[in-house]
Amino acid sequence: MSLMSTTISKTRREVHYTSLDDFRADADQLSKTNVHTVGNWTYPQILDHLTKTFSASIDGFGFKAPWFARVIIAPLVKNSFLTKPMRAGFKLPASAKALLPENGLTLPTALDNMHKALDRYENEPQRAPHPFLGPLASQEYTSAHLRHCELHMSFVVPDEAA
Repeated sequence: MSLMSTTISKTRREVHYTSLDDFRADADQLSKTNVHTVGNWTYPQILDHLTKTFSASIDGFGFKAPWFARVIIAPLVKNSFLTKPMRAGFKLPASAKALLPENGLTLPTALDNMHKALDRYENEPQRAPHPFLGPLASQEYTSAHLRHCELHMSFVVPDEAA
């Protein structure tokens, strides 16, 4: 595996979701075709990471951003964070290793786990504080998830028909 280069980033898909149903439909559609990823993770690993973040938003993340990021930076960037595309290249801190994807997960298993996590997220109202933004209203949390999904799903590209 290589680190993402500028050349690779130009081959990503442009993705925008207005709802969790949009994300679900895109994930399902991509699972029915041949795809490749242009980053370091496989498609099942991307789904697994997103699944873990949906679950963590209910159960808790187990880590927080440093206090200066939460108290000083987060209030200044909150609106952009929730409404604008996330930038690629952020490296999770060691304390967030529970959010890293599993190796060897099959696509059917990853997709099934994602559906279960989405169903749970949509049906259980409690939310844990976001590790960077802190407590969020329900729609704010969903917006954060949609931007996060857009980022990672942009690395999943359908193979061109031969």
